[in-house]
Amino acid sequence: MLGFRGHFSSKSRTYSTTLGALRQERADYRAAQEATALGLDDREPDTVLVLTDWQYAGHGHTPGEAALAATIARDLHTNRETARDALRSEGSAE
Repeated sequence: MLGFRGHFSSKSRTYSTTLGALRQERADYRAAQEATALGLDDREPDTVLVLTDWQYAGHGHTPGEAALAATIARDLHTNRETARDALRSEGSAE
């Protein structure tokens, strides 16, 4: 495989099938399987079915996430201040 670029099966354009065809076949199979599970087998092939359900989940962080975010922000601030102090002391030592 010296000098060969890429995976052996990704170069199959003239052999039995391509990876794109396999992916499409898998996607079609899964879509048909999902339609059967939802009882949508009798729909027209050109029909677009849109299922949406929006619910308000709230805004902002949970109390635990807020504490974690504050801790991370404090650590970043401390690290920046430490780095600035180190650069200042290094510059003044020269």
